[in-house]
Amino acid sequence: MHLFFSVGEPSGDQHAAHLIRELRRRRPNVRCVGFGGEAMEAAGCEIHFRLTDLAIIGVFVVIPLLWKFWKLAQQARHYIEQQRPDAVILIDYSGFNWFIAKYAKRAGVRVIYYVPPQVWAWSEYRISRIRRWVDDVLCVLPFEPQWYAQRGIKVDYVGHPFFDEVAEHRLDEAFLDDWSSSKYRNVAILPGSRDSEVRHNFPLMVETMRRLNERHPNVRFLVACYKEKHRRFCGTYLMTHANRLPVHLFVGKTPEIIQAGEFCLMVSGSVSLEVLARGKPAAVMYWAPWPTYLIGRIVVNIKYASLPNLFVDREVMPEFIFVGNQKKLLTPLTEVLHGWLSVEDRLNAARHEMSELRERFAQTGATCHAAEIVLQRLTPASATTTAKAA
Repeated sequence: MHLFFSVGEPSGDQHAAHLIRELRRRRPNVRCVGFGGEAMEAAGCEIHFRLTDLAIIGVFVVIPLLWKFWKLAQQARHYIEQQRPDAVILIDYSGFNWFIAKYAKRAGVRVIYYVPPQVWAWSEYRISRIRRWVDDVLCVLPFEPQWYAQRGIKVDYVGHPFFDEVAEHRLDEAFLDDWSSSKYRNVAILPGSRDSEVRHNFPLMVETMRRLNERHPNVRFLVACYKEKHRRFCGTYLMTHANRLPVHLFVGKTPEIIQAGEFCLMVSGSVSLEVLARGKPAAVMYWAPWPTYLIGRIVVNIKYASLPNLFVDREVMPEFIFVGNQKKLLTPLTEVLHGWLSVEDRLNAARHEMSELRERFAQTGATCHAAEIVLQRLTPASATTTAKAA
């Protein structure tokens, strides 16, 4: 079996890597190739281009890279037409992956969209692309099956792979022991996985940490950097703007930092699901330039930025969207975190609410379910019958 993957987000890289391992566990001779990242390569995928290096967000950021994306799309098209994989598996990253879906469909290759784009959130007209170019949709959010069904599209709900990844990860107990203390209180800082997210959000996070430190000198801030380059950026920024703050930078320790923190200050993203899975209270923030924000106000039709809030249609995680040079939201953001540090009942209430959501939504098994569906769809009925008989 020959599968072509196209994955552009760091979180998608993790989801694809787990799916590849599960597919190869069930079918050792499966060949996986395509666009992706380090995790997929470690799982045995032949990476033709490190697409996760181009993980960006925003209309205006994309423009300088349009030629690069077009060349990559043509590279994928030629490969699909000449090598004829059994299926193309797409994970999120819709702006680019729509082209891959179209080329594969025209070539007569089955298209499977695992973790489909959030067409329910903005630009609903894109649903027509799913109808035309996608054969199988494996959705991961609990409200998606009904949304698709109302529009006449049959999908398979598999659950979110993030919960599998959290359950499988063995925490570094030595790290947790080193950073547990009766003298200090830990706050987890999650500045995002994209370069642009870190660049724009971390300075706002530092100002929030500075304000908290003035009122709570016994608090230390553990920062979960996604890449070494992010750690270097954060370290340089701290040296020049806040070198006396009790901030500690780490790479590859996101689960441990979430676990060690009493609560999280996080950039909006899929990491909110890991925060949910660990039952941690969190305040969510995101920076956007004015043009992107104004366009979003027109095309986005959801009330919340973070997935746990969308699950229950209310603000379980307080959200703060910063626009341009606007910093007035730093005060209410700081007050929320100050309240958790100052009033134990507030923090306990937030913990209880997150624990209840975890019990409702943080279910495992998505990766196995997705692998099972992929193999079912790509295995001829006669072969399936023979395998069962054997």
